[in-house]
Amino acid sequence: MTPGPAWAKLGPAMHALPPEEQVVDIEVVEDLTPTARCDEGFLRLRRLVCRNRHADGSHSKPYRVDVIDRPIPDAVAVLIWRRTPSGVEVLTRRTLRPAAYFRRGLPLPLPDPESYLTVEELVAGILEAEDRGEAGVRARAVAETREEAGYAVRPEEVEILGPAFFMLPGIVSEKIHPTAVDVTGKVPGVADGDGSPMEEGASLRWRPIHALLEACRRGEVADAKTELSVVRFLTAHPGDRGP
Repeated sequence: MTPGPAWAKLGPAMHALPPEEQVVDIEVVEDLTPTARCDEGFLRLRRLVCRNRHADGSHSKPYRVDVIDRPIPDAVAVLIWRRTPSGVEVLTRRTLRPAAYFRRGLPLPLPDPESYLTVEELVAGILEAEDRGEAGVRARAVAETREEAGYAVRPEEVEILGPAFFMLPGIVSEKIHPTAVDVTGKVPGVADGDGSPMEEGASLRWRPIHALLEACRRGEVADAKTELSVVRFLTAHPGDRGP
Protein backbone atom coordinates (compact mmCIF):
# COMPACT_ATOMS: atom_id res chain seq x y z
CA MET A 1 0.00 0.00 0.00
CA THR A 2 1.44 3.36 -0.98
CA PRO A 3 1.15 6.13 1.65
CA GLY A 4 -1.52 8.59 0.57
CA PRO A 5 -1.83 12.32 1.26
CA ALA A 6 -3.27 11.66 4.73
CA TRP A 7 0.10 10.40 5.87
CA ALA A 8 1.75 13.71 5.10
CA LYS A 9 -1.01 15.81 6.66
CA LEU A 10 -1.87 14.03 9.89
CA GLY A 11 1.51 13.31 11.45
CA PRO A 12 3.95 15.45 13.42
CA ALA A 13 6.67 17.20 11.44
CA MET A 14 9.20 14.99 9.67
CA HIS A 15 11.90 15.63 7.08
CA ALA A 16 10.01 14.91 3.85
CA LEU A 17 11.87 13.61 0.82
CA PRO A 18 11.41 15.47 -2.46
CA PRO A 19 9.26 13.54 -4.97
CA GLU A 20 12.27 12.38 -6.99
CA GLU A 21 13.81 10.78 -3.86
CA GLN A 22 10.71 8.89 -2.69
CA VAL A 23 11.49 5.20 -2.18
CA VAL A 24 9.75 3.01 -4.77
CA ASP A 25 11.79 -0.19 -4.50
CA ILE A 26 14.53 -1.91 -2.48
CA GLU A 27 17.31 -3.38 -4.59
CA VAL A 28 19.66 -6.11 -3.39
CA VAL A 29 23.19 -4.88 -4.14
CA GLU A 30 24.91 -8.02 -2.82
CA ASP A 31 23.70 -11.24 -1.20
CA LEU A 32 26.16 -12.14 1.56
CA THR A 33 24.31 -15.29 2.58
CA PRO A 34 26.68 -17.83 0.97
CA THR A 35 29.74 -16.42 2.76
CA ALA A 36 28.25 -15.08 6.01
CA ARG A 37 28.86 -16.82 9.33
CA CYS A 38 25.97 -17.54 11.67
CA ASP A 39 27.68 -15.71 14.56
CA GLU A 40 28.33 -12.38 12.85
CA GLY A 41 26.13 -9.47 11.83
CA PHE A 42 23.23 -7.73 13.55
CA LEU A 43 21.25 -10.95 13.98
CA ARG A 44 22.95 -14.10 15.23
CA LEU A 45 21.74 -17.49 14.07
CA ARG A 46 22.48 -20.41 16.40
CA ARG A 47 22.19 -23.84 14.75
CA LEU A 48 21.81 -26.40 17.53
CA VAL A 49 21.30 -30.12 17.86
CA CYS A 50 19.08 -30.71 20.89
CA ARG A 51 17.35 -33.53 22.68
CA ASN A 52 14.61 -33.57 25.31
CA ARG A 53 15.41 -34.91 28.79
CA HIS A 54 12.52 -36.76 30.39
CA ALA A 55 11.61 -37.04 34.06
CA ASP A 56 12.76 -40.69 34.17
CA GLY A 57 16.22 -39.80 32.86
CA SER A 58 15.63 -40.93 29.29
CA HIS A 59 16.03 -38.71 26.23
CA SER A 60 14.29 -38.05 22.95
CA LYS A 61 16.12 -38.58 19.71
CA PRO A 62 18.27 -35.57 18.71
CA TYR A 63 16.71 -32.86 16.55
CA ARG A 64 17.91 -29.61 15.01
CA VAL A 65 16.91 -26.17 16.31
CA ASP A 66 17.65 -22.76 14.76
CA VAL A 67 17.48 -19.75 17.10
CA ILE A 68 17.76 -16.06 16.10
CA ASP A 69 19.20 -13.65 18.70
CA ARG A 70 20.35 -10.05 18.93
CA PRO A 71 23.04 -8.80 21.35
CA ILE A 72 20.20 -7.27 23.40
CA PRO A 73 17.22 -9.51 22.59
CA ASP A 74 14.29 -7.31 23.64
CA ALA A 75 12.46 -4.31 22.16
CA VAL A 76 9.88 -1.74 23.23
CA ALA A 77 6.64 -0.76 21.49
CA VAL A 78 5.06 2.62 22.27
CA LEU A 79 1.35 3.29 21.82
CA ILE A 80 1.38 7.08 21.52
CA TRP A 81 -2.12 8.43 22.08
CA ARG A 82 -4.12 11.60 22.57
CA ARG A 83 -7.62 12.53 23.64
CA THR A 84 -9.79 14.36 21.10
CA PRO A 85 -13.45 15.47 21.19
CA SER A 86 -14.34 12.35 19.19
CA GLY A 87 -12.29 9.94 21.33
CA VAL A 88 -8.82 8.49 21.66
CA GLU A 89 -6.47 8.58 18.67
CA VAL A 90 -3.29 6.53 18.25
CA LEU A 91 -0.19 7.52 16.29
CA THR A 92 1.16 4.96 13.82
CA ARG A 93 4.29 5.04 11.74
CA ARG A 94 4.78 3.70 8.23
CA THR A 95 8.35 2.82 7.29
CA LEU A 96 10.43 0.53 5.09
CA ARG A 97 10.39 -3.13 6.07
CA PRO A 98 12.69 -5.14 3.74
CA ALA A 99 11.90 -8.54 5.26
CA ALA A 100 8.19 -8.03 4.62
CA TYR A 101 8.89 -6.64 1.14
CA PHE A 102 11.03 -9.60 0.09
CA ARG A 103 8.15 -11.99 0.84
CA ARG A 104 7.11 -11.43 -2.75
CA GLY A 105 9.98 -13.65 -3.89
CA LEU A 106 9.00 -16.57 -1.66
CA PRO A 107 6.70 -19.50 -2.49
CA LEU A 108 3.73 -18.17 -0.48
CA PRO A 109 1.10 -20.73 0.54
CA LEU A 110 -1.67 -18.16 -0.04
CA PRO A 111 -1.72 -15.27 -2.54
CA ASP A 112 -0.79 -11.94 -0.93
CA PRO A 113 -1.86 -8.85 -2.90
CA GLU A 114 0.21 -6.41 -0.80
CA SER A 115 3.76 -5.44 -1.67
CA TYR A 116 4.76 -4.39 1.90
CA LEU A 117 7.44 -1.98 0.76
CA THR A 118 6.36 -0.11 3.89
CA VAL A 119 4.49 -1.39 6.93
CA GLU A 120 2.28 0.57 9.34
CA GLU A 121 2.92 -0.08 13.01
CA LEU A 122 3.42 1.55 16.40
CA VAL A 123 6.59 3.42 17.22
CA ALA A 124 9.10 0.83 18.45
CA GLY A 125 12.80 0.33 19.07
CA ILE A 126 15.41 -2.13 20.24
CA LEU A 127 16.64 -1.89 23.82
CA GLU A 128 20.24 -0.76 24.20
CA ALA A 129 22.89 -2.15 26.55
CA GLU A 130 22.22 0.59 29.12
CA ASP A 131 18.45 -0.08 29.18
CA ARG A 132 18.12 -2.29 32.25
CA GLY A 133 14.99 -3.20 34.17
CA GLU A 134 11.67 -1.36 34.00
CA ALA A 135 13.49 1.98 34.17
CA GLY A 136 15.38 0.98 31.04
CA VAL A 137 12.17 0.10 29.22
CA ARG A 138 10.72 3.50 30.12
CA ALA A 139 13.90 5.27 29.04
CA ARG A 140 13.88 3.51 25.67
CA ALA A 141 10.18 4.35 25.18
CA VAL A 142 11.02 8.02 25.85
CA ALA A 143 13.91 7.93 23.36
CA GLU A 144 11.89 6.24 20.60
CA THR A 145 8.94 8.59 21.11
CA ARG A 146 11.25 11.56 20.58
CA GLU A 147 13.24 10.04 17.72
CA GLU A 148 10.41 8.51 15.71
CA ALA A 149 7.44 10.75 16.59
CA GLY A 150 8.96 14.06 17.71
CA TYR A 151 7.28 14.15 21.14
CA ALA A 152 9.23 14.94 24.31
CA VAL A 153 7.90 12.88 27.23
CA ARG A 154 9.22 11.92 30.67
CA PRO A 155 9.85 8.37 31.92
CA GLU A 156 7.14 8.73 34.56
CA GLU A 157 4.61 9.42 31.79
CA VAL A 158 5.27 6.02 30.20
CA GLU A 159 2.71 3.36 31.09
CA ILE A 160 3.66 -0.32 30.98
CA LEU A 161 0.89 -2.25 29.21
CA GLY A 162 1.40 -5.54 30.99
CA PRO A 163 4.12 -8.17 30.55
CA ALA A 164 6.38 -8.52 27.54
CA PHE A 165 5.40 -11.02 24.85
CA PHE A 166 7.04 -13.16 22.17
CA MET A 167 6.33 -12.65 18.48
CA LEU A 168 7.96 -15.79 17.03
CA PRO A 169 8.92 -17.98 20.01
CA GLY A 170 9.71 -20.96 17.82
CA ILE A 171 12.75 -19.27 16.28
CA VAL A 172 13.28 -15.75 17.72
CA SER A 173 14.33 -15.04 21.33
CA GLU A 174 13.04 -11.44 21.26
CA LYS A 175 10.33 -10.24 23.61
CA ILE A 176 8.50 -6.95 23.06
CA HIS A 177 7.67 -4.72 26.03
CA PRO A 178 4.39 -2.87 25.31
CA THR A 179 4.06 0.67 26.63
CA ALA A 180 1.79 3.67 26.16
CA VAL A 181 2.19 7.42 26.56
CA ASP A 182 -0.39 10.21 26.49
CA VAL A 183 0.71 13.21 24.42
CA THR A 184 -2.57 15.13 24.61
CA GLY A 185 -1.80 18.84 24.36
CA LYS A 186 1.89 18.32 23.60
CA VAL A 187 3.39 20.00 20.54
CA PRO A 188 5.68 17.70 18.55
CA GLY A 189 9.06 18.65 17.21
CA VAL A 190 10.70 17.15 14.14
CA ALA A 191 10.94 13.36 14.17
CA ASP A 192 14.50 12.97 12.94
CA GLY A 193 14.73 9.16 13.04
CA ASP A 194 18.16 7.58 13.25
CA GLY A 195 19.41 8.82 9.88
CA SER A 196 19.66 5.39 8.28
CA PRO A 197 18.38 4.57 4.74
CA MET A 198 15.89 2.21 6.42
CA GLU A 199 14.01 5.30 7.65
CA GLU A 200 13.86 7.21 4.37
CA GLY A 201 10.34 8.39 3.69
CA ALA A 202 8.93 7.32 7.07
CA SER A 203 5.54 8.92 7.75
CA LEU A 204 3.18 9.30 10.69
CA ARG A 205 -0.59 9.13 10.98
CA TRP A 206 -3.21 9.59 13.69
CA ARG A 207 -6.02 7.00 13.71
CA PRO A 208 -9.08 6.72 15.98
CA ILE A 209 -8.24 3.80 18.24
CA HIS A 210 -11.18 1.62 17.18
CA ALA A 211 -10.51 2.35 13.52
CA LEU A 212 -6.93 1.20 14.07
CA LEU A 213 -8.11 -2.00 15.73
CA GLU A 214 -10.46 -2.71 12.82
CA ALA A 215 -7.63 -2.01 10.37
CA CYS A 216 -5.55 -4.62 12.20
CA ARG A 217 -8.36 -7.16 12.03
CA ARG A 218 -8.88 -6.51 8.31
CA GLY A 219 -5.17 -7.02 7.66
CA GLU A 220 -4.69 -3.43 6.54
CA VAL A 221 -2.31 -2.99 9.48
CA ALA A 222 -0.50 -6.33 9.46
CA ASP A 223 1.55 -5.87 12.62
CA ALA A 224 0.81 -8.08 15.63
CA LYS A 225 2.39 -5.86 18.29
CA THR A 226 0.15 -2.99 17.19
CA GLU A 227 -3.04 -5.02 17.51
CA LEU A 228 -2.07 -6.56 20.85
CA SER A 229 -0.99 -3.21 22.30
CA VAL A 230 -4.28 -1.59 21.25
CA VAL A 231 -6.27 -4.41 22.86
CA ARG A 232 -4.28 -4.12 26.07
CA PHE A 233 -4.73 -0.34 26.11
CA LEU A 234 -8.50 -0.63 25.70
CA THR A 235 -8.62 -3.20 28.52
CA ALA A 236 -6.57 -0.97 30.82
CA HIS A 237 -8.47 2.23 29.89
CA PRO A 238 -12.18 1.39 29.73
CA GLY A 239 -13.01 5.06 30.32
CA ASP A 240 -10.92 6.18 27.33
CA ARG A 241 -12.59 4.02 24.70
CA GLY A 242 -14.48 6.93 23.17
CA PRO A 243 -17.73 6.63 21.26
